[in-house]
Amino acid sequence: MKKNHTSLQFVVFILLLLLTGCKNSQTFQTGASLSHSVPEMEGVSSEGILTFLDSTATSPHEFHSMVFMRHGKVIAEGWWSPYGQNLKQTVYSTSKSFTSTAVGFAISEKRLTINDKVISFFPKDLPDSITPFLAEMRVKDLLTMSAGLDPDPTQSAVLKDSNWVKAFLALPVVNKPGTKFLYNSMATYMLSAIVQKVTGEKVIDYLKPRLFEPLNIKDIDWGIDPRGINTGGWGLRVKTEDMAKFGQLYLQRGKWNEKQILPEGWVEEATTFKIDQAPDAPKSKKDISDWMQGYGYQFWRCRNNAFRADGAFGQYIIVMPDKDAVIAIQAESPDMQNEINLVWKYLLPAIKDGKLPENIAMSEKLKQRLSSLALSLPTKGVDSPVASRVSQKIYTFKPNDLNFESLSFNFMEDMCDVTLHSGNTEYYLAFGAGKWIGGETSLPGPNLLKLAKAQNAGFPPEKVFGCFTWKDENTLELVLRYIESPHTEKITCRFDGKKMSADIQYSNVHEATKPISGEWRYKMSGL
Repeated sequence: MKKNHTSLQFVVFILLLLLTGCKNSQTFQTGASLSHSVPEMEGVSSEGILTFLDSTATSPHEFHSMVFMRHGKVIAEGWWSPYGQNLKQTVYSTSKSFTSTAVGFAISEKRLTINDKVISFFPKDLPDSITPFLAEMRVKDLLTMSAGLDPDPTQSAVLKDSNWVKAFLALPVVNKPGTKFLYNSMATYMLSAIVQKVTGEKVIDYLKPRLFEPLNIKDIDWGIDPRGINTGGWGLRVKTEDMAKFGQLYLQRGKWNEKQILPEGWVEEATTFKIDQAPDAPKSKKDISDWMQGYGYQFWRCRNNAFRADGAFGQYIIVMPDKDAVIAIQAESPDMQNEINLVWKYLLPAIKDGKLPENIAMSEKLKQRLSSLALSLPTKGVDSPVASRVSQKIYTFKPNDLNFESLSFNFMEDMCDVTLHSGNTEYYLAFGAGKWIGGETSLPGPNLLKLAKAQNAGFPPEKVFGCFTWKDENTLELVLRYIESPHTEKITCRFDGKKMSADIQYSNVHEATKPISGEWRYKMSGL
C-alpha cells in the first residue's frame, strides 16, 4: 500500500506541474524542427501580440519578419509580404554572436584560450614595429570590443586592402586593451581569422557540424574577405527561424535535443556583463538605453535582464531568461532603440506566469493577422502616354558615381522590364504595375559595406522584387526590394522630351552604435 501511495503522490505531483504551467521550470526545445503552440497555453496574451503588431504598423519601422518563442515553442510567427518564411536575409552584426559561438567551440576543444595574444596567431602579418599595447591585445579583448583601437577602422581603408589581418595589426592601438569599449566590427573579423587559423576551416564550415546541423539550420551563406576568411562581424544570411533557434539554444544554456552541444560555461561567459560601454553616463540615461547595459562576448546586455544579438537596422535575437522567451526580428529601422522599445512596451507585458484562460476568438484573430501581414505596395498610379513613347529606347548617362552607362525600358501591359548597362555587364530587372514581380540579379544592392573588397564573393545572385508606378504622366518610380537584405532601392525617372533624369535612392545609410538617419542618393541624366 505504501508503494502505491508513493506512486500516486508522484503522479499527482506531475499533474500539478503540468496544470500550473511549470512556472518555476524551463521547457526545452527538442528535435530539429521548432514546436508550435497557442500563446495562451504558454502564458502569453494573443491580444498583447496583436497590440504589438498594431504598433509596428503605425511606427516608422519596416518590419519584415518575427518569431516569438515561449517555453521552447513558437507561439507567433509572421512575415510581411513579399518577405517569406523560407527566405534568408542579411543580419549584419547579429553575425558577431555566431562568430563568438565559433570561438566558444574552439576554446572548448582547447584550440585556443581567451588569454592568447592576438599577434601569436599571425607571425607573418605583423608590422615592423610591435607596440606594447598591440603585444598585449588578447582574444578576450576582441570579444569584448576593447581591442584598444580608436576610431573604429571598419569603414576605413582596411576594407580596401586585400590582407585585412595585416591591415588591422598595422593600426595604432591607442588604449590599453581591455580597458575601453569601442564597437569595432574588424575586431570580430579578427576572431573569425583566428578560428580559421587554428581549425583550418572557415567559421561557416567549422560551425556546420557543431551548430548548424544539430539545429537543422540550412541554406545559409556568409561573406568572405579577399583571402577567403569569413567576415565574422557581418555578412551572415540566415532565416528568421534560424535566428530564433540560435536564441533558444542560448536560452537553454547550450543544450539542444537533450544534448549539451555548446558548453554551458561558455553561454554564461558570453552573455553576462564584461565591460561597460559608457561608464561615465548618468544613471538616468542608462535606464532608458539598451546600449548601456554592458557587453559580453559579442552579445549585448539589455534592460529587463535580457541579452541579445544585434544587427544594423533592427536585426534582433532577444533572449529573456526571466521570461523563458526568445524573440527574433528582421526589419529595416531608422531608430533601433525605438524598435526595441516596442518589444518592452507591448510584448514583455503580454508574458504572464502560468497558463492563461483559453481565448479562441483572439488567438484565431492573431493567427489570421499573422498570415496576412504585408508591406504596402506602391499604387499602380496614372496611365502615362509616355510609357509607349520611351519603351525600348536607350538612355545613355553621363559619368556618375555608380558607373551606370545606360538604361532602357520595355513596357508590356502591367509589367516593365528594365535593362541597365554597367561596364561590360547587362542587368535585367522586372517590375510589376502595383504588384511585386520576383527575380534575381547580380547587380550589387544597397549594403553598408558595399565598397569592401570581395563583398559579394561566394554569394549567388540576389533575390529581388520589383514594382513600378507612374507618379504623374512624366514621373516613373521603380521600387526594387533586395529581399535577402533589409534594404530597398528606389529609382525615380523623370522624362522631359527626349531627356530623362534618374534619381537613385538607397534606403540604407550607416552602421553605428546609434542609428544615423539619412539616405544615399545619386543623380544622373541621360539623352
